[in-house]
Amino acid sequence: MFKPQLDILAIGDVTIDAFIHIADKDAKIICPAHKKGEAHGYCELCLEFPDKVPFESMTEVAGVGNSANAAVSAARLGLRAALVTTVGNDARGQTCIDSLKENSVGTEYIHIQKNIETNYHYALWYQADRTILINHHEYDYALPHLAMPPRWIYLSSLASNSFPYHMLIADYLKKNPTVQLAFQPGTFQMKLGTTKLAELYKMTAVFIVNLEESQLILNTNDADVHLLLEGLYKLGPKIVLITDGPKGAYMYDGGHTYFMPIYPDQKLPYERTGCGDAFASTFISALALGKSPLEALAWAPINSMSVVEYIGAQEGLLNRPALEHFLKKAPAHYKPTIYNSFLKKQS
Repeated sequence: MFKPQLDILAIGDVTIDAFIHIADKDAKIICPAHKKGEAHGYCELCLEFPDKVPFESMTEVAGVGNSANAAVSAARLGLRAALVTTVGNDARGQTCIDSLKENSVGTEYIHIQKNIETNYHYALWYQADRTILINHHEYDYALPHLAMPPRWIYLSSLASNSFPYHMLIADYLKKNPTVQLAFQPGTFQMKLGTTKLAELYKMTAVFIVNLEESQLILNTNDADVHLLLEGLYKLGPKIVLITDGPKGAYMYDGGHTYFMPIYPDQKLPYERTGCGDAFASTFISALALGKSPLEALAWAPINSMSVVEYIGAQEGLLNRPALEHFLKKAPAHYKPTIYNSFLKKQS
């Protein structure tokens, strides 16, 4: 039976996120870097230790993870999307598959592996943000046979044993040069380093990280966005995007740096998981729909704005008519700006 070409084939681990909601009074946030006057730096979620800390609720969200979120985002926007991943031969794995099917994501490339559990993560949800306790099981990764190359491969988070798998993906991209690669590295991919993954960096069409991740990848504490963008660009990607939370996002194409503000919140953020995934996947989806990089840059923050109004990374993902509705009613300042001119406006 003939199957049409996939627009986006997402590759990465899938999981169930369990959101454990902690009341404001039962924890606190401390930011050592901020006390030193630094604009960026880590913060700490602090709980009484040792103690019994109450929680308000627990909510499970299945079929999630960077790549799974990207596939759902693409499908929601009307693209043909599928996910390459592995689950355990357990009820949680089937729950993930069922959830993806309900979101119109192709599941034909999902491998069910015996004698191993499906990933299950715990998100300590405090105020509008969270700290996620992750445990990526080391599956037997394998690239499935693809009868027809997809238009895009969207690669993100995999477990620490996945280096050989990355080389298989790199080899596939060499043999299929029409396939464009979007790379949103996860924790273990960043730990692998730029030398081991040099081939993938060089074949990447679009590379997306947040500011702290860009510093980690480049092994620097410098927060100069220009330097970070140029440093990542020199690794090979054709377009580099760095997100910086409520401060906005930046794009570099080798010639210009653009700044994109966030889309105005329609209401106070409820839970921020998946905000970065929504931005990255919407940017790639817009390109797959024929939009220019600058048009895609205007699409991406809209889904981020919507996602933070819900629990988890997928419920708030918009369909195309809804996203275009927000775009039409956007304020005048909501547009990409050459970064140098943006800096002059702020000075």
